[in-house]
Amino acid sequence: MAAPPGDGPADLPRVYRLPGVYAPQGDTALLLANLAREELRAGARSLDLCTGTGVVAVASALRGTRATAVDISRAAVTTARLNALRHRCRVRLFRGDLEAPVAHERFDLITVNPPYVPSEDPALPARGPRRAWDAGTDGRLLLDRVCARVPRLLTSSGTLLVVQSSLSGVTATLDGLRRAGLRARVADRRAQPFGPVMASREDWFAARGLVPPGTRTEDLVVIRASRA
Repeated sequence: MAAPPGDGPADLPRVYRLPGVYAPQGDTALLLANLAREELRAGARSLDLCTGTGVVAVASALRGTRATAVDISRAAVTTARLNALRHRCRVRLFRGDLEAPVAHERFDLITVNPPYVPSEDPALPARGPRRAWDAGTDGRLLLDRVCARVPRLLTSSGTLLVVQSSLSGVTATLDGLRRAGLRARVADRRAQPFGPVMASREDWFAARGLVPPGTRTEDLVVIRASRA
């Protein structure tokens, strides 16, 4: 059964969310704010990876793009389809692993809000809610794949927007995107208190040296990358 409209922070578009689908949070809001600053021509091709509720893909479609979205979760793809219908926009949806369903296509804008939370489990969860946020001991299992594989999907003038936590290696993302031939920079940064998942790992983060002891906040960071 769908969650009621408006699930998530008040400044986000109203969406439905099926059980088990990642709820839009502060990282989603920051990514949407940066999406709103992008100049998008009508008919531009957009791609949203790890789409979750589909809210970012819907926002792109409402700006006139030919929107595509991908998620590995069946529930997320169904949720995104419901939200595209709710907002009366067209979003082409695929279930698959990161960019695999559209690997031979090219896009003018790609947005990604991948799992990036460091976890004691070195492997990606195969199922369950943790699949939406856990990403290995350094939080980079998905981010490194994004840096290595997603740039090839951009058109010659395409732009990539990636949101992540400061705990999961901002410099590593910048370096990875630059190695892939993109011009990359931090476009936006916002501090926020740890949510329940991060707060439950506060001591482990400190023991790993990811944060100083007693830290209860993280920076959310949007990285913007484009063709040189």
